[in-house]
Amino acid sequence: MPIKTLQIPTADGQADAFAAFPEGGGQHPGVLMYADGFGIRPVLREMAQELAGHGYYVLVPNLFYRHGPAPVIELPEYIGAEARPAVLAQLMPLIEAHTAERTLNDADAYLRFLSAQPEVGDGPVGVTGYCIGGLLATRTAAAHPGQVAALAAFHGPVGADGPDSLARLTGEVHFGHAESDLTPAALNELNQALDAAGVSYTSEIYPGTVHGFTMPDTDAFDPAALRRHWDHLIPLLDRTLTTR
Repeated sequence: MPIKTLQIPTADGQADAFAAFPEGGGQHPGVLMYADGFGIRPVLREMAQELAGHGYYVLVPNLFYRHGPAPVIELPEYIGAEARPAVLAQLMPLIEAHTAERTLNDADAYLRFLSAQPEVGDGPVGVTGYCIGGLLATRTAAAHPGQVAALAAFHGPVGADGPDSLARLTGEVHFGHAESDLTPAALNELNQALDAAGVSYTSEIYPGTVHGFTMPDTDAFDPAALRRHWDHLIPLLDRTLTTR
């Protein structure tokens, strides 16, 4: 799948980004993909290309563009147990600085840019994200209920903003949780909030997983859980977004 490097105008400057989309021209439904806390790197390009291969235009912004272009910090090819503490020590200040206000300002810019691309057709869009990107995806969908028809988030703190935020979701939702992130009791509480809000959703713990299970360049990676993630994500988008 082709990849194009892009610059997205935002209220705070220019966010570097890339898009993956099908070959052969034409227009396709748009999907905004939020990276995990480690940011844009080869694994994210591969995941975006995989999704683009199913007929979608996938936009992946650099979440931390205010601190420089991606990669904002130097990342090892494999983020294992030895490398993780030093990497997280550099990234946590960036993650903590990415406030809800910044998230919503950026989301406005990202969705406006996505919808304006010549390869993106009219109609609703999907939003997906990983780790902290799952929270950003949830905030984006809650803030743009008329535009976002599908939300998928994986090993992300999706309930961090409370039931009032979840109540603003109008699209169809899938939350895939890591077993290490969420107890069955916490899952039940989250799902009760979704039920009370009338959200159409699936929300489940992926068995035997730890935080970060979708990412092949980390020691959290679980191949079966990554397949399960695709088995939920692609049908969700196919059901909810404009026919290609």
